[in-house]
Amino acid sequence: MTTGFSTVWARITSLLPGRADLADIRRDPRRDLLAGLTVAVVALPLALGFGVSSGLGAEAGLATAVVAGALAAVFGGSSLQVSGPTGAMTVVLVPIVGRYGPGGVLTVGLMAGVMLVGLAVLRAGKYMQYVPAPVVEGFTLGIACVIGLQQVPNALGVPRPEGDRVLVVTWRAVGEFAQSPNWTAVGFAVAVAALMLLGARWRPTVPFSIVAVIAATIVARLAHLDAAKPIGDLPSGLPAPSLSFLDPGSLGTLLAPAVAVAALAALESLLSASVADGMTVGQRHDPDRELFGQGLANIAAPLFGGVPATGAIARTAVNVRTGAGSRLAALTHAAVLAVIVLAAAPLVSRIPLAALAGVLLATAIRMVEVGSLRAMAKATRSDAFILVLTAVATLVLDLVYAVIIGLVVAGALALRAVAQQARIDQVPLETGDHSAEEHALLAEHIVAYRIDGPLFFAAAHRFLLELTEVADVRVVILRMSRVSTMDATGALVLKDAVEKLKRRGILVLASAIRPGQRQVLESVGALELLRHAGHEYATTPEAIRAARDHLETAGVLPALAARTSGTSRTSSEEAL
Repeated sequence: MTTGFSTVWARITSLLPGRADLADIRRDPRRDLLAGLTVAVVALPLALGFGVSSGLGAEAGLATAVVAGALAAVFGGSSLQVSGPTGAMTVVLVPIVGRYGPGGVLTVGLMAGVMLVGLAVLRAGKYMQYVPAPVVEGFTLGIACVIGLQQVPNALGVPRPEGDRVLVVTWRAVGEFAQSPNWTAVGFAVAVAALMLLGARWRPTVPFSIVAVIAATIVARLAHLDAAKPIGDLPSGLPAPSLSFLDPGSLGTLLAPAVAVAALAALESLLSASVADGMTVGQRHDPDRELFGQGLANIAAPLFGGVPATGAIARTAVNVRTGAGSRLAALTHAAVLAVIVLAAAPLVSRIPLAALAGVLLATAIRMVEVGSLRAMAKATRSDAFILVLTAVATLVLDLVYAVIIGLVVAGALALRAVAQQARIDQVPLETGDHSAEEHALLAEHIVAYRIDGPLFFAAAHRFLLELTEVADVRVVILRMSRVSTMDATGALVLKDAVEKLKRRGILVLASAIRPGQRQVLESVGALELLRHAGHEYATTPEAIRAARDHLETAGVLPALAARTSGTSRTSSEEAL
């Protein structure tokens, strides 16, 4: 018991921040502070909006951005990840609020946080590396499109229409704009986006997002542009931490929603961290530590009335693009939001929503790495198809479904490609110490097959068909040294083939079975079938000598003398 606890504790301590994190923070703090300030400006309206959309109110979104954002920045596995409330999580939370109320959402968030910590301790984050690059690229492209489309209502200066699907909301917003155009809002959004994109090319180190937002706010105030709708009133202060929402009797009922929230938090956070890695050089996140940080963030956020949090790709992208180099930037983002909540709410409330929409439009455009997309599209048709499919699913459905669809299709195509590599080829017998005449006679009655590649469920049926089509021989030798992997289906098919050939009077010998395949062959009885009959051999020459002995015993090889003395082929065959 003590040993188990010690192991878990050692694992947890290995996930805690270390000296390397402090060294990164000291490298260029000024740049990180500017990046964090920029992200805070972008994150503020998102935090408010997602809090309202979830059904718990704007203060819930702000609490999540501050509390979860700070804890995930300190304990997370990515130096560039920015965490907070997200749109994908909001979609999951809305039905939970409707069914279980605000207290149910807070309980679900707390339970999901505990689950994420458990996944980190179990080292589950490493499985994220199995997500194929086309899925990640397609996810990034799809999210960029979603982020851009989400800004259309604010960029057009119209109220956000009702609807859950971003395409539907965008279409309705365009319709409302056509009926009552607001060119002031459009001008602000386009000007801010253009200033950011052009400024980044001219002076990459200057935070043009802050410059553009400040300029837009000043212009809107001085020119009294009422059409440039501001953010509006903000809540002042965070609630005191409390567990009053927790109802132990409801934990069993909320288990399934908590699993869904934990899965989404893990998936979105790890994908976002992977995307951040791809946008930089030399940055690699620790997936287990990222799960640990997100778990702590989601345990703490509900105590302050916050909704569940995940890594936020939009804010993370802004963080990377504005020059962040360490977790100080994400921590600064949380600190700035806390200051805004406590002191600067009246000033921030005047920022035009259209200006913030321009910031995110520019961010969405810059998220799209044209070179990476072009390279992926040229790699193989399968990669191009997976990329497009994942991007479209992200746009039309949501993140979870998109990644699941991408993984399933990528897995199916990969299995197809691997299965096509599996081959069973007839190979000539080694002459060894046989004479030419004896070798020719052996070749008439012994056939050797070399199995190359994986023998598993995707290739097993074809293997069975090819092997059982053998005819007019007395002995079949299966050379197994090049079988790379084997599953239960492959082993069962091999056993079935041996039994079918045996019923036809054909002896089956196996040579060079690798140690890694013995367990699966033994589990289905195939190894016993060969071993107990004395039909398994360490090398192919040994199997050939055994086949020769079998033919001699069966009276086949004595016909060699008749053949070499001119006896007709017919008489040789009669001797068999």
